[in-house]
Amino acid sequence: MNDLSLIILAAGKGTRFKSALPKVLHPLAGRPLIQYVLEAADPLEPAGICLIIGHQSEQIRQALSSLELEFVLQEPQLGTGHALQVSREFWEKRAGNLLILYGDVPLISTQTLRKLVETHVANRCSATLLSTVLADATGYGRIIRDSGGSVTSIVEHRDADPQQRQIREINTGIYCFEIASLRNVIDRLTTANSQGEFYLTDCISLLHRDSKRVEAIVCADPAEVAGVNSRSELSELEQIVRARKLQDLMQNGVTVIDPASTFVDPSVQVGCDTTIYPNVYLQKDSVIGESCQIFPNVRIVNSILENGVVVLDSCLISETHIRAGSQVGPFAHLKNHTVIGENCRIGNFVEIKKSVLGNETKAAHLSYLGDAEIGKRVNIGAGTITCNYDGVEKNKTIIDDNVFVGSDSQLIAPLRVHRGAYIAAGSTIQQDVPEDALAIARAHQVNKADWAKKKRSTKAKE
Repeated sequence: MNDLSLIILAAGKGTRFKSALPKVLHPLAGRPLIQYVLEAADPLEPAGICLIIGHQSEQIRQALSSLELEFVLQEPQLGTGHALQVSREFWEKRAGNLLILYGDVPLISTQTLRKLVETHVANRCSATLLSTVLADATGYGRIIRDSGGSVTSIVEHRDADPQQRQIREINTGIYCFEIASLRNVIDRLTTANSQGEFYLTDCISLLHRDSKRVEAIVCADPAEVAGVNSRSELSELEQIVRARKLQDLMQNGVTVIDPASTFVDPSVQVGCDTTIYPNVYLQKDSVIGESCQIFPNVRIVNSILENGVVVLDSCLISETHIRAGSQVGPFAHLKNHTVIGENCRIGNFVEIKKSVLGNETKAAHLSYLGDAEIGKRVNIGAGTITCNYDGVEKNKTIIDDNVFVGSDSQLIAPLRVHRGAYIAAGSTIQQDVPEDALAIARAHQVNKADWAKKKRSTKAKE
């Protein structure tokens, strides 16, 4: 919408959060509150977006520095009307309409915003606001309508009389203004209220006095326009977001054994016929393929699992790509851009960091593989370690196809084990191993006859 501009109010301190982190940057289901608002508004294609910031402003600037946003500092914070006054350089010279949102209303939908703007434009309103109806409206500004249903004013709860407090339709703080009309009333705001602030809501009554058309559309779901003012309210919205995500997954063919103990970020994708067991966390844009099994106590972060992958109990998988048909766990840790090939077996207590494993390779138990490039059909015996750190820098271990690495082997990088080689159990390998060779690097064994018997006899005499 080329004639639509957007302002997001995000200058509040968030006192009840008692946090060093700005309120709008607090995460909800893995993403900052402000990100939800920006994503909801993005499909409207606003011509410009301005963020009004105040407390901890530099943190917000840094967090959103990659986005095409304009920032306006509101200091001091003297109310919502004041926020529009200090940002007038952004909006006053623009044509068309101005959509005003809050950075702490994360569940607002694109559909609702589009309806608000389209209603505003179709009815040629000077202002259109979004309202909702609450069973208990205590603390909220009430929508005052005339006999024809047009909005005449918004009265804050603290300024409302007993009759007005009986009204259940409340103001959500989301508006669409015709910029020309807003320009005519913004400087007429006063601080004649209990808070001594400039209320943006007073623009509605001023427009009504000027015989301008003001309407309100009702949002049917109050949760969609709920603001976040405390950690307890954040927790309540977290439950809503996660429940919606799980419901969507189940409707699209994913089995969730226990939704109450399953946590899936909204950004995660899961294919049909995948089963998610209790106490699983899927986070940060992870993609899970079809027919996977994710067993209990697993956390998967920013990773890709292709079709048919099985993750057994108590694994941590981060920034990893696991190809089709592989099995991981239990108690495995994969991280830092690791790639696991097709039909691999990564067993219990195996840690893999920044490594690539070829198809059908096995590391069944008790191994550390770091900064390694491992080929196809390689067997990594129990207790194998790639010694990748020399105290100064990380070094690479390269293991070619069809290599057998015996148990309790240490591979001291930089090192290459060529195709088809065999490393004897208990070896410490410091030199490259040629193709099809056997490498043995362990101390010579000496057996002393009757040594143990004599030792026991000496102890008995003592």
